[in-house]
Amino acid sequence: MKWKDWDLNLKIRLIGEGATNLLFWMFFPFMSIYFSDAFGKGTAGALLVLSQVIGVVVGLFGGYAADHYGRKKMMVIAAYGQAFCFIPFALGTSPWLDSALLTYIGFSLLGFFGSLYWPASQAMIADVVDEKHRSAIFAVFYTAVNIAVVIGPVLGGIFFFSYRFPFLLTCGGVALVLAVVLHRYLRETAPAVERAHDANAGWIQYAVQQLHDYQVITKDVIFLLFIVAGILVAQTFMQLDLLMAVYVTDKLPEQTLFTIGDWSFSLNGKEAFSWVVSENGLLVALFTVFMTKWMTRYKERNVFVMSAVFYGVGIFIYGHTLNIWILFFAGAIFTAAELMVAGLQNDFISKLAPEHMRGQYFAAASLRYSIGRTIAPLAIPMTAWIGYSWTFTLLAIVAFVGAALYALMFELFERKKRETGEWKDARSS
Repeated sequence: MKWKDWDLNLKIRLIGEGATNLLFWMFFPFMSIYFSDAFGKGTAGALLVLSQVIGVVVGLFGGYAADHYGRKKMMVIAAYGQAFCFIPFALGTSPWLDSALLTYIGFSLLGFFGSLYWPASQAMIADVVDEKHRSAIFAVFYTAVNIAVVIGPVLGGIFFFSYRFPFLLTCGGVALVLAVVLHRYLRETAPAVERAHDANAGWIQYAVQQLHDYQVITKDVIFLLFIVAGILVAQTFMQLDLLMAVYVTDKLPEQTLFTIGDWSFSLNGKEAFSWVVSENGLLVALFTVFMTKWMTRYKERNVFVMSAVFYGVGIFIYGHTLNIWILFFAGAIFTAAELMVAGLQNDFISKLAPEHMRGQYFAAASLRYSIGRTIAPLAIPMTAWIGYSWTFTLLAIVAFVGAALYALMFELFERKKRETGEWKDARSS
């Protein structure tokens, strides 16, 4: 799908969200350091977990609201909210008021509105893009985020620590510009009938209706298998900045990568881990769109299953070597697993979701990551009980179980298509 054929909504969002994502990744990786210095590691960890839990709940509400109030309305409200959240966020680091608590409130509210924004934004893509092009469009947006992940922390290392207050004010200004642009130029894409809402309905009735809608989702066995398999597979790729970081830093001896004459290039454990992370970010930024187009040639079932298998193989290799070149190879396998489904997963969610419930489905699908992120840190204390090798082996087995669940999910998916004649998909034929 060429750029000239893109819906105006998508063009506006890709450019605007690209800029805000870049600024976001210029401060986000350093917030745990900032809060740890301000509150202590224990308190900081508890506060960050609290903000994450709130984000999960708000995200579920955001999905419901995107379906019942409209995609644009929720995105605009969230965008304005994020812009104004930068006021307390920046003031807490200002020369006149040094308040880590105020900064935490601003940062948490920023995540609050971000959780409102995301389900509506994903549902909007499904609304305006034909099914045959969705995977590619989702892949482009995924690439834009990962470009920000690669570049943002490098720039943030300069601006966040040396020019924090003016930098955060600039972020707020850019966020406000995006909100104004979305408000003025974005068009609504949610089905009109679903945007109708009984203004006289009380909050209790509203909450009951929301719970009822999510209860409908929990009865979708195919979707539940998708979430459970996603949580299991997430236990591998979420170890990149958890168990893998500890393992490489703790165990990897300094090694010489190559020698040219009298000059040699060596890396210790910490440096090697940075290179593995950079490898992942660079490959994702370069090859997401290409890999997504390539994967659309194959059956979705095979792609999802092989992605989970690749994650399992990658983490198994990672935990059974101390050779840096083999670590890079394992990192490449990991990245391949990520790219195989980067654009296909959201496309698959849009197929499962009825048009009037897309926002809620995308919100519920995010539980793969929020629950996965909550469980993943348990791998670190496990190394003290069973050792690194067995921990990595267990994580590989978990990924293989996820692959089996994906296979079962597509078996049910294909059976339902045959029974109902719905969800026509040339890739599955």
